[in-house]
Amino acid sequence: MIISASRRTDIPAFYTDWLLNRLRQGSVLVRNPFNPNQVSQVSLDPQIVDGIVFWTKNPAPMLPCLEEIHRLGHRFYFQFTITAYDQSLEKNIPSKAERIAVFQELAQRIGPERVLWRFDPILFTPDFPPADHLHWFEDLASQLHGSTRRCTISFLSLYEKCKRNMQGIALQAIDDAEKIRFVSRLAAIANTYGMQLSACCDSFLHEQCGIEAARCVDDRVLASILGHPVRIKKDSGQRPGCGCVASIDIGAYNTCPHGCRYCYANVSKRVVAQNFASHDPDALLLASALTGRESITLRTMRSCRTPQQTLF
Repeated sequence: MIISASRRTDIPAFYTDWLLNRLRQGSVLVRNPFNPNQVSQVSLDPQIVDGIVFWTKNPAPMLPCLEEIHRLGHRFYFQFTITAYDQSLEKNIPSKAERIAVFQELAQRIGPERVLWRFDPILFTPDFPPADHLHWFEDLASQLHGSTRRCTISFLSLYEKCKRNMQGIALQAIDDAEKIRFVSRLAAIANTYGMQLSACCDSFLHEQCGIEAARCVDDRVLASILGHPVRIKKDSGQRPGCGCVASIDIGAYNTCPHGCRYCYANVSKRVVAQNFASHDPDALLLASALTGRESITLRTMRSCRTPQQTLF
């Protein structure tokens, strides 16, 4: 089984101590986001967990812990997001220069195949027109050259939480022909710097622009890390067009203090601040203490590694 850490929040940036404690203890509790009184106990035994996918905009706090995570028996790779935006849309994120340096260090330590760059979501405003995205994409690609082999893109999906968080932002649409030209330019830039471009949950990019559909939780990447084939079914709980294989997410919504305006995972700054302030790095849950009303169920899990070794 693969652990996702996490689509719901940035664990490497804000909750590394909590994660380490959970990995040392070998289990974690996870609330059902649609029914908070349903709680799963998830094993973090490395004999069962085939790998961990870290999703982050700033893994700097995790760098000193990589060797321990490895010693505990866990294999992992990173989905590392760096976009074209500034603090008007990404309020509490370190500068691009700082994160580029972290990206380069991370790749040097664990290998560029295990650090995947995310340039998403893409959205256009008067302050961030297509030309600015192209400028920043080429600038970032030139600096990340040699530190990654793959880049994933997607256009903004306006979920309800995202609509609320984006109030006051003047979004601008482009027509299909302009979108195709824009994406073709991104693909050419990526190719120049030795990166393969893929599209996350966007059939238009796949069908009309010829961009490979992304598999962000990727059994192929995991197999190359493990040196063993893995057999993992497609994740049926994700959006249409998602190529990810199945994983268990151990994060929690409304816990990420980055404050990105386009965020789909936070309902409000107030709720995030409350959850972050009450976080206990020694707790079994990432956020909110148990009340006694919960039903706790042991999650059935098994390794998906096959016994046949392969060479990569």
